Amino acid sequence: METKINYQKELEKILKSLDRPAKVFLHSCCAPCSSYCMEYLRQYFDVTVFYYNPNITDTEEYAKRVAEQERLIEAYNRIDGMRKISFVEGAYEPDKYLETVRGFEMCKEGGSRCERCFELRLRETARLAKEYGMDYFTTTLTISPLKNAQRINEIGNRIAEEQKIPFLPSDFKKNNGYLRSIELSKEYGLYRQDYCGCEFSKR
Repeated sequence: METKINYQKELEKILKSLDRPAKVFLHSCCAPCSSYCMEYLRQYFDVTVFYYNPNITDTEEYAKRVAEQERLIEAYNRIDGMRKISFVEGAYEPDKYLETVRGFEMCKEGGSRCERCFELRLRETARLAKEYGMDYFTTTLTISPLKNAQRINEIGNRIAEEQKIPFLPSDFKKNNGYLRSIELSKEYGLYRQDYCGCEFSKR
């Protein structure tokens, strides 16, 4: 029987070991999910949010979500006494996403199609994190109760070994992280979508 790893505890071990503010490249799937992750991580890191979501196959939906991400970061950066958060928008490549999941269109939500999507986004996150001289890369994806944090962390760790840059483990939904993200979304009036962004999820 496979042993489940508590990735939130793994993250907390790393946080305790930090002797300086490290730099983390945080892949964000959307503003609501990033709300708690940014609030939490910037206590310990210089955070750069990387918005790379080619899975959002509708251009208007993509534009709406990226605007919300920027608006939230601007609001956070107005809070006195907190580290400023930087922002990088990745290339919008829906064709690349569709090619990545070709043949997996009919997979159930959370299955192989989604795992290929996670890998696409995390691979690009790791590539740029290394290029920009970051200490870690990670993702907001683990905050969702609908996503498998074990698999996301496994994919992240595998890419970290290949790209030679550390992956910051997480299970951001733990310790009421998901509930806090809902509170923050209400506080900042964030647009909360009810599907991940791809045409298959929307169906």
